[in-house]
Amino acid sequence: MKSIEHYPDVLNVEDIQEILGVGRRQAYNLVSSGQFHTVRVGKRIKILKAVFVRWLNDKEETTRL
Repeated sequence: MKSIEHYPDVLNVEDIQEILGVGRRQAYNLVSSGQFHTVRVGKRIKILKAVFVRWLNDKEETTRL
């Protein structure tokens, strides 16, 4: 697994899947859940890496408490 810094500034669902180590269905469920902002470009779903990292860090903080 490559570090988050090596991913582009705009992620797609496959990137989310790889970063989290989850299946395709779980990745699509997550990006469709409304937990963070996504943008649809045609049929593609795009997520700003900064938004995703902020969400991920918030999740890590919550699990530590």
